[in-house]
Amino acid sequence: MTNASLKMLAGAAFALMLASTPALASDHSSSSGDQKAATLYPNATRKAPKNDLTNAKEAKALQEGLTAANAGDLAKATPLLQPLIDSSKSKYAQAKALQGLAFAHAKNNDVKTATDMIQRALALDSLDNDDYFQMELQLANFYLVNQQFQQTIDTLEKWRADGHSDNVDSHGWEGEAYYGLKKYPEAIAQIKQAQAMNGGKSEPNWDEVLLQSYNATGQKDLATQIAQKQLSTDSSNPVAFENNVNLLVQTQKYPEAMSLLEKGRTQGLLKDKQEYVILAKLHMMAAQQADDPKPDSDKAIAVLKEGISKGVVPDDAESNELLGDAAFNGGDYDTAIAAYKKAIPDAKTGEIYVKAGLAQLENNNYTDAKQLIQQGINKGVQHKGRAYMDLAQANIGLKDKAGAATAMLDAEKDPETAAQAKAWLQKAGVGN
Repeated sequence: MTNASLKMLAGAAFALMLASTPALASDHSSSSGDQKAATLYPNATRKAPKNDLTNAKEAKALQEGLTAANAGDLAKATPLLQPLIDSSKSKYAQAKALQGLAFAHAKNNDVKTATDMIQRALALDSLDNDDYFQMELQLANFYLVNQQFQQTIDTLEKWRADGHSDNVDSHGWEGEAYYGLKKYPEAIAQIKQAQAMNGGKSEPNWDEVLLQSYNATGQKDLATQIAQKQLSTDSSNPVAFENNVNLLVQTQKYPEAMSLLEKGRTQGLLKDKQEYVILAKLHMMAAQQADDPKPDSDKAIAVLKEGISKGVVPDDAESNELLGDAAFNGGDYDTAIAAYKKAIPDAKTGEIYVKAGLAQLENNNYTDAKQLIQQGINKGVQHKGRAYMDLAQANIGLKDKAGAATAMLDAEKDPETAAQAKAWLQKAGVGN
């Protein structure tokens, strides 16, 4: 059984994080033009420039524009702030206007434009430390949303170094950026740092990055613990459900995976082909290990038929071949024959013909068995010697000794079946 890949929870990692973005600060200009003292970054290495906004009319437009931008009202904010960007002699006014419009664009889901405006505002280097470093932190966030992962990391590290500051979100974002770069150990370290700074508490997007990173680095048990936590928090979340199933399969905890899938099936959580197919294969595996294969084979058949009837599992050659295999293993040869016949028209090799022939052979329909097996051989099979031995059995059922001997002579040419075929031929007195 192949290991299915894990999925990211919708809306978790790489989501737009404006909810964590503080509202824009008001214009800090005063009648004297003095800048208020910074309070968020008291230990910053950057020397804050003086506020150069002295035009009262521009100050009023700026304040009104920032108020509109805070509300995400781009239509109102743009005519107030864009003229300041284009023609104000005050670099402070230009930077604040750019910051305001960036915020408004971001609230309207245009993060690309917002990123460009934040970059331009920072390049003016005209704001106090509170505004400057908060914008730099926001730029890192926008880089993450744009999946510019290395820029995210570089900006966060610069922000910490120059601002002499740190916070929980920055490590969560950096963890997601490292995950995006497939640097999983670094991603784990950053998320662990975020959790430590958050009093040991985690966030859904942090857990998701940890789960994916643990899985990518082979730490399946740790990934499974997080997946179980996600499912216990929200038992109806289909992605958390699928992640749990896939991790249980990857760690070869097949009974647990089958139990979870059956529980999910009763709750209506099986939403795609993969889940139905995995459950069917797990039942088939259990059937092969059981003294009586029929109960689990019947369950596999029921699972596949349910998936097909719901349109989740396609009614195609692959699905019907699997359905036929499940029925064959449980001794339900009529169902197997019907399923194999549905798969035959799209068959690219002769394997499915031989399987259908074997099912007919089990039902003592020797003529149909012989025809199907011969068609399979003609179309091409991987184990030709075995197919010739099956053909010999069909001929024996038809009491065609010459035909059986001819098939066995062909089987003798295949190293895989040479010894067995030779023994049969010697016992039958055919050949040397």
